[in-house]
Amino acid sequence: MVHPALGTGGRQVTARGENLGVAFSDEDLLEFLGRAGLPDAEDLLDDPAWVKWRGGQAHYYGAA
Repeated sequence: MVHPALGTGGRQVTARGENLGVAFSDEDLLEFLGRAGLPDAEDLLDDPAWVKWRGGQAHYYGAA
């Protein structure tokens, strides 16, 4: 899950309740997903079955 943008920029990323970190770009998000076991996640970023974007536009990482 990609959570809403933080006030300082970036978005918290969690998987199965585990905090993966704060992503500031799709590249960061892909790195976190790869570490979580999804090495070819680029094709999954827009698939709601795999990545859920909460509270804002997908692929936007600017300040809230």
